[in-house]
Amino acid sequence: MTGTAREEAVLVLAHGVPLAGSLAVPEGAAGVVAFAHGSAGNRLGARNRQVAAALRGAGLATLLFDLMTAKEEELDRSTAHLRFNIDLLSHRLVGAVHWLLVHPRTRGLPVGVLGAGTGAAAAITAAAREPDRVSAVVSRGGRPDLAGIDLARVRAPTLLIAGGADSEVLAGNRDALRALTAASECRLEIVAGAGHLFEEPGALERVAELASSWLARHLAAADRPPLHDSGDPL
Repeated sequence: MTGTAREEAVLVLAHGVPLAGSLAVPEGAAGVVAFAHGSAGNRLGARNRQVAAALRGAGLATLLFDLMTAKEEELDRSTAHLRFNIDLLSHRLVGAVHWLLVHPRTRGLPVGVLGAGTGAAAAITAAAREPDRVSAVVSRGGRPDLAGIDLARVRAPTLLIAGGADSEVLAGNRDALRALTAASECRLEIVAGAGHLFEEPGALERVAELASSWLARHLAAADRPPLHDSGDPL
């Protein structure tokens, strides 16, 4: 598995809302991972792309997409309000999961979700709401604690990754770990000396390694999810 895959610009219809995205599917992919982020503009960010490349190197397809429309992103840049609307973000992510289950290139593949920032809470909530369709979860320097009562409803194996120097986020991740009482497997991995953005030498590489190992293992072992019977994947 080389991990090289052509990236295709796609329009994800998440419950009827068109969201710009990029889909890449390595040959023989064992699963597909949808990225979720709480702030605008992350789809094209270097950190996302580095982690996505590592996942493809582990034999997984990746979907990087915007959780907000262009108009919503413009509003959020001035108010920072929508990025904390966990219900909205998780609803969009669930729509993307459904979209992946009918798209010709990913139809039938086990689905994982990877969230950063408040997108981590969206990933947790999506997994809680779609236990038969979300097979693994990773939070990367995120705020899974903002998922509240949905933490106790997640059954999918869940990995939380936090920087050792990111004290506030680390505390929230420890709280979230204690609340993941129904998950089949859960773990908190601390990247020593790393801050919130994992900008220290080798930190993001460690994050990518942890995430790709967790998702590849659990998606390869997952049952094929039930197909979603509505929506236009094109």
